[in-house]
Amino acid sequence: MIVFRYLTREILLTMSAVAGILLMVIMGSRFIRYFTDAAQGELPLGALGTLMLFHMPSFLELVLPLSFFLAILLAYGQLYLNSEITVLVACGMSPNRLLRVTLLPAAMIAALVGACSLWATPYGAAHNERLIDEQESQLDFSLLSPGRFQDFGNWRTAYTERLSEDNSRMEGVFISERETRPDGTEAQVLTRAETGYQTVDAETGSRFLVLSNGSRYSVDPGSAAGQRLEFGSYAVRLSVDETQERNDDRELMSTPALIADGGEEAMAQLQWRLSMPLMIPILTLLALPLARVNPRQGRFAKLLPAIFLHVSYLSLLLAAQDAIARGSLPASIGMWPIHAVYALLGLILTRRDQKRGGR
Repeated sequence: MIVFRYLTREILLTMSAVAGILLMVIMGSRFIRYFTDAAQGELPLGALGTLMLFHMPSFLELVLPLSFFLAILLAYGQLYLNSEITVLVACGMSPNRLLRVTLLPAAMIAALVGACSLWATPYGAAHNERLIDEQESQLDFSLLSPGRFQDFGNWRTAYTERLSEDNSRMEGVFISERETRPDGTEAQVLTRAETGYQTVDAETGSRFLVLSNGSRYSVDPGSAAGQRLEFGSYAVRLSVDETQERNDDRELMSTPALIADGGEEAMAQLQWRLSMPLMIPILTLLALPLARVNPRQGRFAKLLPAIFLHVSYLSLLLAAQDAIARGSLPASIGMWPIHAVYALLGLILTRRDQKRGGR
């Protein structure tokens, strides 16, 4: 029991350090992307924390298998350099028992990764998509910056001088857009209004900007002639609801929904989610023999080939997922042969390691 606690502590402490570094890199990259969207007025700053929080399971799902794999290599490599493993073997700790001791924390990490991949990651991804949809359709202008031109797409640019105190109404509105006439010709349309507010059509989900007390100018490029229309109220459509299209994304579907779907894309996503926790015990089989080093080699001697082994494993799983989704690989075969090959490789390396230095 003392040996088990000692080895588990060494693995988990090293894993925590490695996972912390990897999380900082991945989360920093995603945060910069969200912060750029917020700076461009596409997201409110207040939503960044929530978005990052619900992305955490997807980060852990990818980081923990690699972190645990490297933790075994680094922790046991240091124990080999200090001859601690040699002492344990001399005291009766066989390689098989060392493997069993290591598989216990591996089972805990696999359970955590499984909870992330099968439940928390799709839940967090779906939550973030809903949050972004809500931010795009809510009745306020927290995404708009007064005194700044903002592109809405479809050759449309809007500008407002200021917002009301509750951010519900724009004042001093200017809109430039391109319009196609019934005869097929295009015209540049400029709209100015005293005030404007946003609304959403309950039936279609489309967003509209309703302008009040303004003028609308239509001109032909290269022509001095133009048309002017004064209005008391005028509505401009900003976007069309795309929520239904996003909900069809298999990555956002719950695991029971994927099983019920049964399609090729659903089975590809389901096997990917099952593969994440399954990688942990297989990587443990691979890491234990690779962690054996002698003092003249150093603890990082086998780190590079071990990382290459992990990258090849993950790359083959990604390739298989894509092949299943495209229908070129039957779901009944799927990713399981890849797991079987790497598990067999782990058993071979473990068996060879037992013959070399254990009982």
